[in-house]
Amino acid sequence: MLLYPAIDLMGGQAVRLRQGRAEEKTVYSDDPIAVAREWEARGGDWLHVVDLDAAFTGVQSNLEVVRRMTASIRIPVQLGGGIRDEAAIERALGAGVSRVVIGTRAAEADDFVERMVGKFGGERIAVGIDAKDGFVAVRGWTESTKLAAFDLALRAEKAGAGAIIYTDIATDGMLQGPNVQAVKDMIAETKVPVISSGGVSSAKDLSVLAGVEGLSGAIIGKALFDGLIQGNLREAMAAADA
Repeated sequence: MLLYPAIDLMGGQAVRLRQGRAEEKTVYSDDPIAVAREWEARGGDWLHVVDLDAAFTGVQSNLEVVRRMTASIRIPVQLGGGIRDEAAIERALGAGVSRVVIGTRAAEADDFVERMVGKFGGERIAVGIDAKDGFVAVRGWTESTKLAAFDLALRAEKAGAGAIIYTDIATDGMLQGPNVQAVKDMIAETKVPVISSGGVSSAKDLSVLAGVEGLSGAIIGKALFDGLIQGNLREAMAAADA
């Protein structure tokens, strides 16, 4: 299982939101590039970055920060938030990211992901599925849809997406542990590699996720910023399993 330490950007700062609510924001660092270097040094396989400003407004106002991140670390970076047209993908890739995460547009336009896979290649395109009670939420989780999360997963598979980032909104930022059953159900529904997001509160949670057959990766956010996982991530996982 690959480890994806996360940085959420808002106004050029590294922040975390509680269940995606902009009014429940905690600022963790004014220097997200230093955070990116630390997450790499602690054993991250990828860096997962979310541009929250872009998620809420559609405007990619943190790209210069992202560009400095990708230039400062060796591990690949995936970027989500506000990736809603071809130009946004080109700007993100131009900033040095290895993969973009398409969320809102994937839910709203049947053929968008397929067209972008055709242009940029499946390895550069992931679909973000943010689920609440089994249904997809969009636009920075501010709007609910009637699209089932499993249906969007099947659409992503048909389109040739390289990965699915599956977030259980109820657990995100709550430090109550991941919804392991929901993750297993998503893996069972699709052949696309699934990356779990939301709820990781400890190295033990990571070791539990590592035991989920077929899980491609896990995103770790608030638990890192709050110091609930210390030192090298894989060493912490191994110690939690001992």
